[in-house]
Amino acid sequence: MIKNIVFDISNVLAPFRYKEFLVEKGFDAAMIKRIIKASAMTPYWTEFEKGKLSYDEAMAAFVSTDPDIADELHKAYASCSGIMGRYDYTEGWIDALKTAGYKLYCITNFTPAGYEQCYESISFIERFDGCVFSFREGIVKPDPEIYKTLLRRYNLIAEECVFIDDTEENVLSAQKLGMEGIVFTGYEDAAARLDRILK
Repeated sequence: MIKNIVFDISNVLAPFRYKEFLVEKGFDAAMIKRIIKASAMTPYWTEFEKGKLSYDEAMAAFVSTDPDIADELHKAYASCSGIMGRYDYTEGWIDALKTAGYKLYCITNFTPAGYEQCYESISFIERFDGCVFSFREGIVKPDPEIYKTLLRRYNLIAEECVFIDDTEENVLSAQKLGMEGIVFTGYEDAAARLDRILK
């Protein structure tokens, strides 16, 4: 019997507006591609999400991959405010699940800067029964340990949990531990699939 719904946050409950965010900072498509390659596509980004690198250390690492765009990288990440947005359906989905008696949790890969500067966009987590953030644990999905951390911390049974994430690899990792899993491709599809599992 399912008792717990475990969500990813980015692109499931709140949009990660990465490209839009960089466009709003005045970068063209070619520069955006270069910024992403020098930062989010490097192993340094994962270390940033693990909380292993401070903001200054992460920036120095990004710049080291493409020194010619040092100014652009600093401009891009001087503030992360606006990189996360809001979905219209999130609060209603949370309301419905809470009203039905389910416990809500999240496991999410997040940088400390993103958490601190975009909290308003994810403030719905205050209604959750527990959250595991990668930067606090030093672990990122799909490492099984991040799922085990949630289970241990909140005394959950894997077979009583459904995990919803927009990345198939992350869902498969949860399923290997005994959780039900849904690969998120859109709200209506995910909500319908969740309803079928819960019934």
